[in-house]
Amino acid sequence: MKIIDFRFRPNTPEIINGIKNSAMFKEACKAIGFDARQPQPLEEIVADLDRRNVALAVITGRDCETTYGTSANNGSVLDFCKAYPDKFVGFWGVDPHKKMAAVRDVVRAVEEHGMKGIAIDPYLAHIPACEARYYPVYTKCAELNVPVFITMAPPPQVAGAIMDYADPRHVDQVARDFPELTLIMSHGGYPYVNEAVYACLRNANVYMDFSEYERAPMADVFAQAMSTIIQDKVVFASAHPFIELKDALDAYTSFPLTDEVRHKVMYGNASRILGLTE
Repeated sequence: MKIIDFRFRPNTPEIINGIKNSAMFKEACKAIGFDARQPQPLEEIVADLDRRNVALAVITGRDCETTYGTSANNGSVLDFCKAYPDKFVGFWGVDPHKKMAAVRDVVRAVEEHGMKGIAIDPYLAHIPACEARYYPVYTKCAELNVPVFITMAPPPQVAGAIMDYADPRHVDQVARDFPELTLIMSHGGYPYVNEAVYACLRNANVYMDFSEYERAPMADVFAQAMSTIIQDKVVFASAHPFIELKDALDAYTSFPLTDEVRHKVMYGNASRILGLTE
């Protein structure tokens, strides 16, 4: 079965070192033992994706320069997509605090660089997803007909990243204000699992992944919903390299899904979001 991984970042030496030493994740990496992650050359990473039947991997950029003083990593996203255009799909990271510069960044990313979506991180921007500073970005994405990928769970030990910024009720409000805009909540809004499920259920334009939390408390709620009421609204995502791809795939193998639902979650739903033909 073909797979689309909707949250994947290649574990090249530059990426591993960049994550370990970043202003946002340095302490979190210590907490989760990220220093043990092994880097690989890009060609080995792509070969591993092929072995595991991952047809496409979405690489999301991040721009939180205003709040953390760290330069955006969009250049690496573009480099990966240029190196393997048939394997990687890019989503450009945007900093809402940059105001109209962020809107112009969206246009360049889509029209000049061929990015397939935009990525935002409310908890790293220190504002909720429904805050007014995001609305010009949403408006432009709706005009360009590109989806928005929203990181919706605060990792441990990240200064300034409070849980409220990851509440799916904020995304619910955005979905009602922008019904034509496709929104994907990453990490399932954890720990707001019920709220995330219901945001997907009641909004035709809201999707989610549950990366990093497949074995966490309340994962059973997600698994039940994924197999029934939101089977058309869930996409597989590994969150590699924070989570090893093999471990993420093993977690989904353990979920009691029918073949039809498994195809939707592992490939079909993501294919539809990206405008691909199955």
